[in-house]
Amino acid sequence: MPTAPVEVSAARRDASGSTSDRTLDEVIEAAVTEGPTEPESVVPTVPPTEPPVEPPVEPPVGPATEASTELVEDLPAEPTPPKSRPSRASVRSPRRAATSGPTRLRAVPPVPDAPAGAAAAREAATRHTQAGAGGGWEQALTAVQSRAEKLVGAVLEGAELTSEARPGPAELVELAVNVLRAAATSAGVPAEEVERQVAETLAYLRRRLSGDYVVDEFGFDEDYTVNVHLPLLRPLYKSWFRVEVRGIENIPDEGGALVVGNHSGTIALDSLMTQVAVYDEHPRHRHLRMLGADLVFQLPFIGTMARRSGTTLAANTDAERLLGSGALVGVWPEGFKGVGKPFSERYKLQRFGRGGFVSAALRAGVPIVPVSIVGAEEIYPILGNMPAVARLFGMPYAPITPTFPLLGPLGLVPLPSKWLIEFGPPIDTSSFGPEAADDPMLVFDLTDQVRETIQQTLYSLLMQRKSVFL
Repeated sequence: MPTAPVEVSAARRDASGSTSDRTLDEVIEAAVTEGPTEPESVVPTVPPTEPPVEPPVEPPVGPATEASTELVEDLPAEPTPPKSRPSRASVRSPRRAATSGPTRLRAVPPVPDAPAGAAAAREAATRHTQAGAGGGWEQALTAVQSRAEKLVGAVLEGAELTSEARPGPAELVELAVNVLRAAATSAGVPAEEVERQVAETLAYLRRRLSGDYVVDEFGFDEDYTVNVHLPLLRPLYKSWFRVEVRGIENIPDEGGALVVGNHSGTIALDSLMTQVAVYDEHPRHRHLRMLGADLVFQLPFIGTMARRSGTTLAANTDAERLLGSGALVGVWPEGFKGVGKPFSERYKLQRFGRGGFVSAALRAGVPIVPVSIVGAEEIYPILGNMPAVARLFGMPYAPITPTFPLLGPLGLVPLPSKWLIEFGPPIDTSSFGPEAADDPMLVFDLTDQVRETIQQTLYSLLMQRKSVFL
């Protein structure tokens, strides 16, 4: 215990001759020196009381005690409080000093065995963290994982894999088929239809990879048309436009023929729907080789798809070659004048050109089959035109419809109108001979006959149609 403050206080008391003249600092120093010595942060109580002395307890001797001793020895030593008097503010607050007693240091409990104790502590901390922080998420993930494992186990069990190390291609295909069969069953689709589609798709991919397909001189790829082009159009044909076909028996089962139809709809979807109708409805599933304008083949993606699906340039030479080879050729003589006409002139046929299609049919000696299409006029009703925009992009017209350009890309979705396609009786040209193609009067008469047949059939179909969309 320090004695320097006591000596100073005594000297001052002797010099003054009385204890009543002591200053406040001397009284504080005397009170501090008389009380027990504690750390600076602990204020002694007034009056100071001595804590009860407890008999020392000898810790049990063993590995745990040794470990605790080593742990205590490794801990850093407590800093020694500086030997200075306490602050004046701490002494002037007797209420705070009375409520706070001297702080006791707790004895260090014995630490269990190091490896087992550390593992137990980590496990307890982990359980505490999982239960407190993200127990709900982990339970949900565990449930999802268990369900996925059950589903995969059921699929693998149904696949009957024979390879224990790694499944081969055949087993992977069987696994994929089982997954598709389960998905089709849940969606209400027959499993046999799914298996057939999968088999056809795999066979198509094998042919494309091995190069086992044929492309004719015009670029027509029958394998691509049957497996890619027509399946992409069938949802529009069956579900969206609900096309009804009549007179399909007027198309010959074999040999060349020229199919001539009316053109409309802002976008030439009528030609594509006619192509699907001929292949799907005809008992011989014949391909319609269409004649297209130059603009079709200038477009980057549409031109390649049109060429592969059987479309060729609308020229007399190409048409005569196709008809002479026994192909079924489709032509729409109105061209862009029919496709881009306003909605107020719907189902009114425009001029059929100069009759070039009739000349090609006369030279090839094939029949002409007129076809009338009702429903295409209503998919994009043209209310106006933007000539400046059309010239800017090199288009024949820039239409304004009820949905375009007001709705942007959504305006390109066609309206679900009800379609009727009727193939009329064929017009025979073989009796005229090939030299009749050079007779302009005969060509004009046949052209006018085909046009009038299509126009009268359109009026008849419009009378039979109950509603535009039903």
